[in-house]
Amino acid sequence: MRILLCGYGGHMGREVRTCAERDTGSEIVAGVDPMIPAEGVCVPSFSECTAEADVIIDFSHHSMTGALLDYAEAKKLPVVLATTGQTDEEKARIAEAAKTIPVFLAANYSLGIATLVDLVKRAAALYPDGEIEIVEQHHDRKLDAPSGTALALFNAVKEVRPEAVANCGRSGMAKRTQDEIGIHAIRMGNIVGVHEVMIGTQNERITLKHEAFSRGVFAEGSLKAAKFLAGKAPGMYDMKSLLEEKA
Repeated sequence: MRILLCGYGGHMGREVRTCAERDTGSEIVAGVDPMIPAEGVCVPSFSECTAEADVIIDFSHHSMTGALLDYAEAKKLPVVLATTGQTDEEKARIAEAAKTIPVFLAANYSLGIATLVDLVKRAAALYPDGEIEIVEQHHDRKLDAPSGTALALFNAVKEVRPEAVANCGRSGMAKRTQDEIGIHAIRMGNIVGVHEVMIGTQNERITLKHEAFSRGVFAEGSLKAAKFLAGKAPGMYDMKSLLEEKA
């Protein structure tokens, strides 16, 4: 599998490169990163990229979405989008691209998180009257809060509780309502990622938790996603699609 890595010089770009070196059958044949000078296989823009690739893995910045998808569509390449924070306009562009190429989009590329999302959805359905709180922890350099994964967990609850309403960072003088799902963000030190979901009644509480020890888990997941896309028809795919195929 020949990979074009967008965000080649970033923290996650380096993790993907390390992971690909250990993964038999995977090779980074090209990189695009406007933040660093041309280096080996890496160039600053897609217009300068001439290598033949089988898939694009993106760990850059959402502002590159348009240029990335323009290139992918021109080359008929599947895309693994591991960048978060897209604007509504960028999300619409992604949906449009998925009509002509396979696009894998996920808030988190850990198989463990995908499993957690599935378990949270089941538990929320089993406890329709249970009160639910989501707590996410990340390093102090993370820009967005709550995390995309915390929102994915909330959306999993909302699938079985359409009336659910997110309350991000509860504060003030107001009693908790039955429909609200509290979402709390912690930013501290070098925490890679911790997501915890508590579902409680008056008599018991269930806690579902996932902790990432290394960013390598996300790099591994992106490679799994890239392999999953091989031979797939145009469309939108996610971690649920990958898990279903594995099952």
